[in-house]
Amino acid sequence: MQVHVASRRRKPESVRAAFPDATVIDVTSRGPEPWVRFSPFFPHGGIPVPLTPGVVAASVEGIWQALKVFEQTDVDPAKLAVTSMTGLKRTVRRLGPVRGHRAGLHGETLLDYPTARHTIYLPAYRWVLEHRLADEVGRLRALAGRGVVLLDYTTNGDPADTSSPLSHAALLARHLRGDWPADSPS
Repeated sequence: MQVHVASRRRKPESVRAAFPDATVIDVTSRGPEPWVRFSPFFPHGGIPVPLTPGVVAASVEGIWQALKVFEQTDVDPAKLAVTSMTGLKRTVRRLGPVRGHRAGLHGETLLDYPTARHTIYLPAYRWVLEHRLADEVGRLRALAGRGVVLLDYTTNGDPADTSSPLSHAALLARHLRGDWPADSPS
């Protein structure tokens, strides 16, 4: 299985030159149907919110942003219901430095960045891959026989590497290869 991840910011001819026989697929929020559905911003609906039994969200990004705690404000449950793929981000410019992610909507504990990735983001995104995108994952596995390149804005597939944003395309590639990271930090 040949699954690669490349930056969407690279020139298309550069990606084609590096991977001449591969199918190139944009899995960002700007990608075409059905591949846009792999974006964490895509509103699949019914996604269980980690550490919050009985609560569901429209998107993985909605969960990530809803549970983020800033110096000036706590969680924002309204982000769980956003279905527009826009208006999800909560920024330090407006809300002050990030203090961590709440361990569930009503949790008392604040999780540090690596722990939040493992405890919130990874389980939520994996749930979407397994419960909302099984057919699309199957199509990608079939394409990966000849080679596939997944485009994303970032390429970091290591949840422990906090020096750059985590790439959902890299997580998808790991899922396709059967190399999903452990849900808890080592």
